[in-house]
Amino acid sequence: MSRKPAGLSVDFDDIWLVDGVRTPFADYMGAFAEVSPIDLGIKVAREVLKKSGTPAEDVGTVVAGNMAQASYDAYMLPRHVGLYAGIPIEVPAHLVQRVCGTGIEAIIQAASAVRLGQTDVGLVVGAESMSRNPVAAYTHRNGFRMGQVEFKDFLWEALIDTAPGIMMGDTAENLAREYQISREEVDAYAAESFDRAVKAREAGYFKGEITPVASESFEFAGYNTRGIRLSRKTPEVTEDTHVRPSPVEVLAKIRPAFGGVQTGGNSSGVVDGAAAAIVAGGDYVRARGKTPLARIVAGASVGVRPEVMGIGPVPAIQSVCARAGIRIEDVDRFEINEAFGAQVMACMRALSIPREKLNVNGGAIAIGHPLGATGIRLAVTVARELQKSGLRYGVASACIGGGQGIALLVENPAARAE
Repeated sequence: MSRKPAGLSVDFDDIWLVDGVRTPFADYMGAFAEVSPIDLGIKVAREVLKKSGTPAEDVGTVVAGNMAQASYDAYMLPRHVGLYAGIPIEVPAHLVQRVCGTGIEAIIQAASAVRLGQTDVGLVVGAESMSRNPVAAYTHRNGFRMGQVEFKDFLWEALIDTAPGIMMGDTAENLAREYQISREEVDAYAAESFDRAVKAREAGYFKGEITPVASESFEFAGYNTRGIRLSRKTPEVTEDTHVRPSPVEVLAKIRPAFGGVQTGGNSSGVVDGAAAAIVAGGDYVRARGKTPLARIVAGASVGVRPEVMGIGPVPAIQSVCARAGIRIEDVDRFEINEAFGAQVMACMRALSIPREKLNVNGGAIAIGHPLGATGIRLAVTVARELQKSGLRYGVASACIGGGQGIALLVENPAARAE
């Protein structure tokens, strides 16, 4: 008997990514620093329902993604996102966590629920506040012992994989050595990511997926009001704040963060933000005359060695393409999360992806990487890019701390060959 392929994969026939939106991604300790990720999630949930023309009462499940418990009511994130977005009270909600692949996993789970006939429509939300990551202590419930009072920065400590005993950045350095990627090459890649994002912003591309954020109250009849409160200095955020001209000469001056090729300039930006999407079955889409962003073709998740976790997109993309019966060369656009420059370059080399197909509007080095929201951004961005370019297949993919990769394959049916 032949051995089953590694990992998990699933294909979809008539499941659609109807629409998607996101907040601007705001720099760490910037405009969203005091905002709960729950409220960012509520904001995009409300906006995607409005933008897609989907009545809240049509939603049959809420799938929310989040990593860090960035507020005291963090347990309630998926439920409160649904309730304050107007989803009927009897509709359940649950939380997804697959580290940097969380947003993609949330889409796959919603699509699977539709595929199983559990619902016609799923609301998918990813929200993350990197700024509100706690300073935590795990051993003091019984009090403090002399000389052993310990509080640690959760955001920093969470970047350590205690199995191999290395930082996430060290995994990128391992790939840089394996694929012989130099500091100069990584800086050049990062400069291009910034340049592409700047040009996409100037061309108005991101306006098609960003909803501006200002102070706002969220009502839920009979319950406490909650909402977003921004400072007077920044009353509204309309665009990504990490996107900026970053020439290679400037990037080259930044000190290495892990003793090798990776720096704060050629790694993903640390930002706060949220994203949301509507996933629905074909019967629902056609009955309501909707024009969806893309058909969801297949999804896959695969494990890799923890010390080279950044290579995870490679087997995941191979798996998702095999599941769909297409070649990697048939994919017209790739959105691979730029966790680290050397990491995404290693994936590009391993899969022989032409640079002109990859992250054509810039990636997380320029735009930023709010962990639980990134996967939804990648999926929405690649679907929009297929429509803009008149191309057929697109992949959204991410590496995952601990040693995994995830990928989602989408199709623009309008580009099918006659």
